[in-house]
Amino acid sequence: MELIDSHCHLKGFKDKGELEPMLERAAGAGVQHFITVGTSPADWVSYREMHANYPGRIDYSVGLHPCYVDEDWADAVSQISTFFIPPHAPVAFGEIGLDYFHLPKDPLQAGETILLQEAAFRQQLMLASELDCPVIIHSREAFTESVQLIDESGIDWQRIVYHCFTYGAEEIAQINARGGRASFTGITTYKSATNVREALRQQGIERLMLETDCPYLTPEPHRGKPNEPAYLKNIAERCAESLAISLSELATCSSQNTKAFFQL
Repeated sequence: MELIDSHCHLKGFKDKGELEPMLERAAGAGVQHFITVGTSPADWVSYREMHANYPGRIDYSVGLHPCYVDEDWADAVSQISTFFIPPHAPVAFGEIGLDYFHLPKDPLQAGETILLQEAAFRQQLMLASELDCPVIIHSREAFTESVQLIDESGIDWQRIVYHCFTYGAEEIAQINARGGRASFTGITTYKSATNVREALRQQGIERLMLETDCPYLTPEPHRGKPNEPAYLKNIAERCAESLAISLSELATCSSQNTKAFFQL
């Protein structure tokens, strides 16, 4: 069985000297390939080095996460294109998008933050379109707004993945109808996440990709511990159960989908 963690954040493991043990645990669970996702200049170089040191095992992306957008966002975004130069280029642009959950409590400051996020998102969508690469979308409590900006950008929706999907069947139908897809995390294992499992079934196996988003969103039965790629197997098991297919079939299909989407 082969599983690919299509969205994880591995810098913490590297910084703590725990990368090798983590990779060994992941391999024991059938997880052999990882896409470690950039969020700001603080991790982009580290992920490029990680990719260079683990060719064929660790790939990476570069993007400015909405929660790291500030008044100096343009300076950060101006650096992104330089990473897309061989031989150690990222496989995707992201994660980028909108996050209306982590806004300042002050209404005026919240409004200013939204304007900054939208400006940074538009600029990065334009760059991603020019680079013609896959795009990893972060959208939290901003579904309608994020879809609108992607539509306005003219980018090819077949290049779009909404990572860590937390919406429902209606929203995923809108994404799929445009040609996009969603990937699913440990949230699928949570008892209360019926809407997310409905979305999983609505999309089906043809576009499915799996992710841990570690070190966040630890799946059952490991909640309370830091998340890691080895736990992707627990996510895969729950998704297979929801889709009424075997774990082997789900692993094969999701891995093929991930390889095709990111051109691995």
